[in-house]
Amino acid sequence: MLSLRITGFALTLWTNAWRALDAVGIGNTLRQASTQMKGFKIASPDTGLFTSEQTLDKDGKFEGYESRCVRRKDLLETIVKELPLGTIRYSSKVAAINELSRFKLVHLADRSIIKTKVLIGCDGVNSVVAKWLGLETPVSVGRSAIRGLVEFPDGSGFDPMFHVNFGGGVWFGFLPVDEKTVYWFCTFTPSQVPTFMDWALYGCFWTSGQM
Repeated sequence: MLSLRITGFALTLWTNAWRALDAVGIGNTLRQASTQMKGFKIASPDTGLFTSEQTLDKDGKFEGYESRCVRRKDLLETIVKELPLGTIRYSSKVAAINELSRFKLVHLADRSIIKTKVLIGCDGVNSVVAKWLGLETPVSVGRSAIRGLVEFPDGSGFDPMFHVNFGGGVWFGFLPVDEKTVYWFCTFTPSQVPTFMDWALYGCFWTSGQM
């Protein structure tokens, strides 16, 4: 039986993404399960303490910005619940795209065809839509990433801010999804991360604030 595949943890959605969600009628539902971010807190690479802050608002009022971290599970389940039956198709990989006057013909792997005026490509790194548009082949940026969610039953107590710490080729950060859930991430360039020998010889340098 085909069903919704819920993988991953969360993603940060900015202003234009919320406009798109509002256009399909699910923006307000998702806002109830996510916290509006107010800005950034940046840690010192020397001490690891948060020493600088940059807000997204002006005089306490957001100037058109909207940024929230949303669980992927919440996003997908809301789309399924709120959109008309039949809107979502499962196991329907895009095979090819053609133009017909003002329309786009989207050919699926099951040989069915969707006729549409607007086609939005968000089909991953090896995007068929991107290839059809003539975009360049994606290349590796040389960075790796890990991420996850942490639940705090009694509340996390963190401000609704992006908390960022970087140094030694590593970027680590976290931000609240809601009062009890925090999304965290770590990106790094393997060639810049200290080896075991570096830890043995220069551990004090790394632990003094580089992580």
